[in-house]
Amino acid sequence: MGRKEFETLTPQMYYILLALKKPRHGYEIMQEVSDLTHGQMKVGAGTLYALLPRFEEADYIQLKEERERKKIYQLTAKGRKKLQEEYLRMEKQMHHYREVFGYEEKF
Repeated sequence: MGRKEFETLTPQMYYILLALKKPRHGYEIMQEVSDLTHGQMKVGAGTLYALLPRFEEADYIQLKEERERKKIYQLTAKGRKKLQEEYLRMEKQMHHYREVFGYEEKF
């Protein structure tokens, strides 16, 4: 049985949606992901431009406007809900880690 699309989000997917709390175009999204992660994650143009239409089709984002040949997207209510679900899923994972290992020192 195959995995449902967007059942869980990859880190890149999560940060792209997070970056779209505010309307942004492609380059701004890539820059915001880098800024949010303090440079620890980069999203390439190929990844971004492959995901944007899929997110739009899933109604996680919407095209707000086109300006100077740039498409500006923003997060929808459904996209915000998906981010919240992902946050809670990751929080459960951290909880399970702590149940197994406790609160070990950071390495």
